[in-house]
Amino acid sequence: MESGDLKIAWARQYMPVLSSIRKRFVEEQPFSGMTIGMALHVEAKTAVLVETLAAGGAEVHITGCNPLSTQDDVAMALDTRERIHSYARRGAGIEEYYAAIDRVLDARPAITIDDGMDLIHRIHTERRDVLDAIIGGCEETTTGIHRLRAMAQEGALRFPVVAVNDTPMKHFFDNVHGTGESSLASIMITTNVLIAGKRFVVAGYGYCGRGLAQKARSLGARVIVTEVDPRRALQAHMDGFEVMTMDQAAPLGDIFVTTTGNTSILTERHLPNLKDGAILANAGHFNVEIDVDWLASHADSTVHRDGIDTYVLGGKAVHVLAEGRLVNLATPKGMGHPVEVMDLSFAVQALSAEFIAKHGRELAPGVHDVPSAIDEAVARLKLDALGLSIDRLTPEQETYMSSWTIGT
Repeated sequence: MESGDLKIAWARQYMPVLSSIRKRFVEEQPFSGMTIGMALHVEAKTAVLVETLAAGGAEVHITGCNPLSTQDDVAMALDTRERIHSYARRGAGIEEYYAAIDRVLDARPAITIDDGMDLIHRIHTERRDVLDAIIGGCEETTTGIHRLRAMAQEGALRFPVVAVNDTPMKHFFDNVHGTGESSLASIMITTNVLIAGKRFVVAGYGYCGRGLAQKARSLGARVIVTEVDPRRALQAHMDGFEVMTMDQAAPLGDIFVTTTGNTSILTERHLPNLKDGAILANAGHFNVEIDVDWLASHADSTVHRDGIDTYVLGGKAVHVLAEGRLVNLATPKGMGHPVEVMDLSFAVQALSAEFIAKHGRELAPGVHDVPSAIDEAVARLKLDALGLSIDRLTPEQETYMSSWTIGT
């Protein structure tokens, strides 16, 4: 608990945007009388968000969204805070994991905050008894948004959810810089291998893949990109990266990182063709991008190290980091995204939760965008914290941009 307190204090000093929001929340109490249920990565930056919501009057119940991303000391420290109840434990088995989610839902939250949609999925399948208590929710990540949009399309989603992941502040900073830096840092500290000169294969060239590819190149890697979207593949090519199929990349790569949020990216079709010593990691979301089960069932032998599982196939060693789970969080020393990045993402999260508290009952069930005013407000708060000033449109410029009658 003591070390958890120290971690939270360290993060808090680099999160000025959330600090500013917290001061307002203390005065206005936007969540007074409300319960918020959360399933997020329980670590220091998340703790600062949780404290911010509790400071705004909420009773917060939180558990993990990934069994290997919880930091137990942070979870214990959170549980000592007034109006905060933490149920997360690192390494929880599947039954314990869902039992903790049920404990969050037993509190009958008015607002849900998810990273991967496990709370909302549980509500709509096993815990429909709490549906009548819920005003709305927020979803943090790409995979969760994909699942929610599929639910909404089928008419299965019963309450409004704000797509926090889809806002520019999330894409430009959390996805590009957060995923890029934290994934590389975790790979390097876990393996102690050199990035420079390696053939570094990035699966997927969305915002996360783009940031990872750019930062790996900055470290001297020879980057290969695999894609299914022709526009993103062309973008990767014009950004100066090699573009090919995973079948072509498999025998060439030294390090592979999946960033798709989809399933079956590195499969039995590719794994036997990897070179000896290939390192595999996932920076997408759930542990379905790399077929670890196939490796485990076909390996001649297996060696387990701290954060690294080595599978020997026909005399060749294939190293999987963090069991194929999120490499930036689930390795033994994985710290997740840099603090300043999560200050922005969690500021959007906090203000989106406030938006749901105020307007959730007016919104139809389905997936809703973050209001652009929230996104812009977070950016301005960060600029203020950095001491940076920007120009504003003059009345003449505003008229010019909004008019169709002004000629060339």
